[in-house]
Amino acid sequence: MYRTLLFTLLLGSLLACSPTETSTEQLIIDETATTRIDSTLKSLVDAGSIAGVSALIYEKDQEVYFNAFGYADSEAKKPMDRNTIVRIYSMTKPITGTALMTLYEQGAFELDDPLSKYAPEFADMQVYVGPDEEGNMILEPAHRPVTIRDITRHTSGIVSNTADTTAFGKLVRETNPMDRENTLVEMAEKFGSLPLAFHPGDQWAYGPSVDVQAFLVERLSGVPYAEYLQTHVLDPLKMDQTRYYIPENDQPRFAGMYRMTEDGNLDRVPDEGANSFNLNRWPLTPGGYGLTSTLDNYMRFARMLVHKGTFDGATILKPETVELMATNQLSDTISQRMWLPSKGQVGFGIDFAVRTRPPATVEENHGIVGEFFWDGAASTLFWVDPVNELTAVLFVQKFPFDGALHKKFRDAVYGPIMLAANQ
Repeated sequence: MYRTLLFTLLLGSLLACSPTETSTEQLIIDETATTRIDSTLKSLVDAGSIAGVSALIYEKDQEVYFNAFGYADSEAKKPMDRNTIVRIYSMTKPITGTALMTLYEQGAFELDDPLSKYAPEFADMQVYVGPDEEGNMILEPAHRPVTIRDITRHTSGIVSNTADTTAFGKLVRETNPMDRENTLVEMAEKFGSLPLAFHPGDQWAYGPSVDVQAFLVERLSGVPYAEYLQTHVLDPLKMDQTRYYIPENDQPRFAGMYRMTEDGNLDRVPDEGANSFNLNRWPLTPGGYGLTSTLDNYMRFARMLVHKGTFDGATILKPETVELMATNQLSDTISQRMWLPSKGQVGFGIDFAVRTRPPATVEENHGIVGEFFWDGAASTLFWVDPVNELTAVLFVQKFPFDGALHKKFRDAVYGPIMLAANQ
């Protein structure tokens, strides 16, 4: 009798266990979501809003979505596909931050160390506080040193290519730290000679801080930045299509660049301008922009992050380091945040935006609390959703930056925003 009772209890337990539940587990990307994403992306191409688009999504370690619509090169009728090479612009930044944090794990620095501890180029910084009556710059000593944390979260006050018409803006433009002919050391020397635009930690202002990170990687490692990046991030992740320079045999896969004009036409940006950085080798290897990639290559980077630093046999970072990078580093005292609030209810971690609260309105970008993400000037986008173990990469090549496109893609992935009852 006892054996019969034990068998009955065991059978009941097996029938109620997780494998049955897992087999019917609700995924974000189901048939409905796939149809919704297809319809959204196709409609953008059909409407002439973009020339071409591709998207790739993994969920719980499975490819759950891929499709491409339109053209990588409209003039040549070359379709957009998963092997198309695109300019990822600022989606270079999280890769640079990852390279920097490998040195953090080695004990090479602490986040709150002054930058000048390792880079005396940034010692005794002055801050521009405005013009005097004659238009000359009024400067004052920085309230505190620029820290490494500042250059990972855009609170350093280091700026470039300012459109400011004051003497300060003119000086920044004339100094031109981001000239492609500069080495990273020359870039750092020029930034160090300029005043800061605000006191460190006072504001969030997007700028060249991540280029300074690339310089710091080079300074701390004693290895050229591009070489360190290749050895410690790209090669271990088998990201062989992610690079600054595109060799001649791969150039036919390079997408055209398009710009939406004021009258609503999508015009091609001349290749000599769009391609000049990536079809030539320059002394400058920026940390904030410049890499190109393919959809699958960048997805390898995103999947490493959702796996907390390890992917396909390669460990790039420790789980606690990825968690640190994906944690908001902005205090509530930093009220001036440029256009960061346009991304939704977000803060900023180490080279990622970090979603801190659910959408407050249906007009905001969709996303899950805990998600971290970034995008690029040509309207590319990726995000990591640890809650659902989901990673998404969206590739287009469109200027100016199209935040509405990202909103539509996010809504297509997650479905309509459902606000909490108390909102």
